[in-house]
Amino acid sequence: MKVLLAEVNISEGTNLENIEKIREDLMKNNDLELIDKNSDKDHNRTVFTYKGEPKAVLEGTKRLSKKALELIDMATHKGSHPRMGAIDVVPFIPVKDVSIEEAVEISKEYGKYLGGLGVPVYYYEDASTRDDRKSLVKIRKGQYEALEEKLKDENWMPDEGPFEFNSKYGATVTGVRFALIAFNINLDTEDKETVKKVVKAIRGAKGGYKHVRAIALDIPEKRQVQISMNLTNYEETPIHRVYETIKSELSRYNINIVSTELVGPVPAYALKELLSFYIKLNDDFEVEQIYM
Repeated sequence: MKVLLAEVNISEGTNLENIEKIREDLMKNNDLELIDKNSDKDHNRTVFTYKGEPKAVLEGTKRLSKKALELIDMATHKGSHPRMGAIDVVPFIPVKDVSIEEAVEISKEYGKYLGGLGVPVYYYEDASTRDDRKSLVKIRKGQYEALEEKLKDENWMPDEGPFEFNSKYGATVTGVRFALIAFNINLDTEDKETVKKVVKAIRGAKGGYKHVRAIALDIPEKRQVQISMNLTNYEETPIHRVYETIKSELSRYNINIVSTELVGPVPAYALKELLSFYIKLNDDFEVEQIYM
């Protein structure tokens, strides 16, 4: 069976009743496997990760999106994580016997559907229609607060949907990409400016690791600062390399790691690399030995 994975990021992480309603609509046909549902109230964001046959994933994503648009109002949204829309970003990831081209077709069917509901939609990564729209970071620059002005500029005409600002929906980014690892590190400090110096050392855009996107976020309830990262290619930049670099940079400022978070699913091959580094596994260890 062909398997496609989706990681849908919505701008709601505090209203558990609404999050559950969205989950119910996603799973109502019993043809998808929900791998993870991660809600973060500081980020005010939930990530649904699920997989299944491509058409089932498409239809489930449509159901999820329709309910999310009904329940989320971006005009009142506050959260520490960058965001641009009620349905913020929808990546599709080929898992088994699905080509990039097939996945792109699914993402564009989804984009047309969402555009038809009145949401401005931008395609990114392998589904992008322009070179300057491959990067999520570039598309989302300025976040929701800058979107009204951006939608007055011809350069920001969406790929799908209306070329006008909708205060309730915001805008959505969708496309196809390599398996991404969301990796967060929580620190025993409230000194965000110092943590930004550490972020600069690893962030690809600032001369760090090419496949690391990173920002410093306040976690006021815990009196901590978090380094929130997306590792966009774990083969070229593995988890342990990023972790050890951060640990080394933090030592300059006498800041310690309190805990780490892996948000959503993690490819087994990435875990094998992590195990190989820290406990020096023999080469004959097979990834199939990792199971649930």
